[in-house]
Amino acid sequence: MSAPPIDIAPESTKLLNALPHPVIAVLPDGRICDANVAAENFFGMSRTALWQHRLVELLPIGSPLLGLIEHVRSRGAAVNEYRVDLGLPKIEGLVDIFVSPLPDLDEGVVVMLQERSIADKMERQLTHRGAARSVAAMASMLAHEIKNPLSGIRGAAQLLETDANDNDRALTQLICEETDRIVKLVDRMSAFSDQRPIEREAVNIHSILDHVKKVAQAGFARHIRFIENYDPSLPPVLGNRDQLVQILLNLVKNAAEAIGEERLDGEIELSTAFRPGVRLQLVGSKTPVSLPLEFCVRDNGAGVPEDVLPYLFDPFITTKATGTGLGLALVAKIIGDHGGIIECESHPHRTTFRVLMPMSAPRDGRGTSRG
Repeated sequence: MSAPPIDIAPESTKLLNALPHPVIAVLPDGRICDANVAAENFFGMSRTALWQHRLVELLPIGSPLLGLIEHVRSRGAAVNEYRVDLGLPKIEGLVDIFVSPLPDLDEGVVVMLQERSIADKMERQLTHRGAARSVAAMASMLAHEIKNPLSGIRGAAQLLETDANDNDRALTQLICEETDRIVKLVDRMSAFSDQRPIEREAVNIHSILDHVKKVAQAGFARHIRFIENYDPSLPPVLGNRDQLVQILLNLVKNAAEAIGEERLDGEIELSTAFRPGVRLQLVGSKTPVSLPLEFCVRDNGAGVPEDVLPYLFDPFITTKATGTGLGLALVAKIIGDHGGIIECESHPHRTTFRVLMPMSAPRDGRGTSRG
């Protein structure tokens, strides 16, 4: 006997059917009681046919989705889990799962599956640790093979400058300036080779954001309006204050540059939020990692070109005419060293850099149970 559909307003049904991701509602006994069009395509059967099945009948034995649903039921709160293998032959690769309690139905849940995994996008950020090691090796080589000869070149140019005429002196000064620029580039790359343990402590991220905002407003972002949207009860993050200031200042500076100096309506929004259901299954980790602290830097600039976005955190990738492409790569490395991840979502006039981090310690009523 098929389960009747949940009584949903026509407007809500249209909204669900407009979603490109499969959405199903599951009763406490495991029966599917509603589904959108994407779910019909995903499971290869009509909505009416889905009502005649329990979810367990559509998934392989031991599917992690079933365990995640039980976790949501026992916890009574939504959980997101990324990079999950459903074990379905028709699905190549991994999916993201979003499970939430169903309002007005005890132990009922709503499930959304996302084949275009945000975790795959964020995994690129996690791989920057390996990329950083490659850059570190390159930096060590450059420091030895390039910086020493550059010192000789600069010294020779300075000697020539003492006897040079005005035209030639301009050339020797150019040589000095360019050698200095290369040395600075190598020094920036050397930051990737710093493998010393990070000194971390419980840090109030709002005090860091306030400091970053003051620095920005006193200089490069004096023409931009700042909006603050903070969760005042946010638990502390376990981090290095100086490094967190560095990465957030870098993100705010990038936002200001994306807006430009000519814009009179430039806005940068700084926001924080607590997302207790955000978990990420990392490669090599048996237990999903909880990343409940969310910090965002959002701007209304032109946005990141679509072809650059997937590689934004790779070394030497930049949208700036005079950029080195190391700033965001270093940001990703520092965040990765803190056990967090960073992602970017960009649309015209709305670009968001989102940092997800572990908190310093569980807090009563706001713990991050892993189930």
